[in-house]
Amino acid sequence: MRIAQRILLVAALAMLALGVSGCNKLKARDRLNKGVQAYKQAKYEDAIERFKEAVELDPQLKNAKLYLATAYAQQFIPGVESPENMRTAELAIEQYSKVLENDPRDLTSLKGIASLYFNMKKFDKSKEYHRKVLEVDPNDPETYYSIAVIDWTESYALRMEKRAALGLQPTEALKDKKVCAEVVQANSERVEEGIDLLKRAIDIRPDYDDAMAYLNLLYREKADFQCDNPEMRAELLKMADEMVEKTMAVKQKRLEEAEKHAPGGVVINQ
Repeated sequence: MRIAQRILLVAALAMLALGVSGCNKLKARDRLNKGVQAYKQAKYEDAIERFKEAVELDPQLKNAKLYLATAYAQQFIPGVESPENMRTAELAIEQYSKVLENDPRDLTSLKGIASLYFNMKKFDKSKEYHRKVLEVDPNDPETYYSIAVIDWTESYALRMEKRAALGLQPTEALKDKKVCAEVVQANSERVEEGIDLLKRAIDIRPDYDDAMAYLNLLYREKADFQCDNPEMRAELLKMADEMVEKTMAVKQKRLEEAEKHAPGGVVINQ
């Protein structure tokens, strides 16, 4: 008799637990929906509280974690290095990371973390997550572009520091052999990587004007390596100028297409 009572008690407790769990899941979705509404109204602090409640009620609710991470990311201000601001970015990364614990291939989380690390100027970590994106989607041109932007950002900062120390004008070649060797050693690998990645991005998206613009910039970085080869320097600068022309042509074509399809627009055949 006692055994039977115990079985009934365990069953009752299990049913109660299921009931509470089901109730919490419903509450979590309610908080999620309220958070989404607040987020759409740019009430980010209110949205964060609703998303946090949803995560607490249902830790398996993936969208609640994604929205919470996105709301934190929205509050983060790039370029402001205050402890509070950096903590906001870390909270966003923490929520994206929790999503990745259950789904390591979640592109929203991988891209979100990569972007946050970039804006925090943690370029190595940003590259790490951009490369994880490429493991999931090797045909994402924006990720190739993003890594190349990091390559250029780091290369440009060092090169300009060296040029400023020598008092060079923008059009002057980097003729100091010692400094040139230092720049080449520090930057050549990332410049070559950046050029290759941008070419891949353009292969995937032929009208990728932003990638063309940065390819122009990386050709100029490479041109400064040619301390003893003025002909190669001139050739690389010519290639950079060609990229500028291609970028402008793509932008112009896009503008013309937008005007052609604008509501009520009038197109005059010439």
